[in-house]
Amino acid sequence: MEQFRKNLWNSAAKAGLALGLVSSAYLFINQWTAEIEVPVLTGLLSFVLWAAKFGGCIWLMMFFMKKFVAENQDAVNSDTFRFGVVTALLSAFVYAAFSFANTAYFSADMIAENMDTVMQAYSQFMDSNTMAQMDKMMTKMPQITFFSNLIYCFIFGTILSLILSRNIPNKDPFANYKPDEQ
Repeated sequence: MEQFRKNLWNSAAKAGLALGLVSSAYLFINQWTAEIEVPVLTGLLSFVLWAAKFGGCIWLMMFFMKKFVAENQDAVNSDTFRFGVVTALLSAFVYAAFSFANTAYFSADMIAENMDTVMQAYSQFMDSNTMAQMDKMMTKMPQITFFSNLIYCFIFGTILSLILSRNIPNKDPFANYKPDEQ
């Protein structure tokens, strides 16, 4: 049992790292493509990238679940679900860490500029208290980004694991069938 648990965590760590890196790559590529000054092209490219990330993450989760079951012959559907939940947690940590670093360090200036633009555009509709709260929120944006992405990605991955684990490993409806011996 202890060896199975080690296999689960080792395999989930590799899968979580791969899923987290795919999502993080999407984050940075999408930011880079947002700088294209052709709105239609930007929107189309953004949608294509999102669809590729979404489908790719689902496919990767299924791939790693099947690989886990192939490496652990005694694994049942609940073990596959457990593997998926651990993978979701670890990939959520990887992606949340990259989004934190992006918000706090890599793109902090761009985010601040965008917030300043929004604040100027809506300043006539906000009172001084709302403006002060928005400024306070900006100082905590990296932490907000980290925890919101961590929670969202974990919930998404857990639901995906629940859906995929129902058929991984495949159930053999004739496994207990014994022909009548005559």
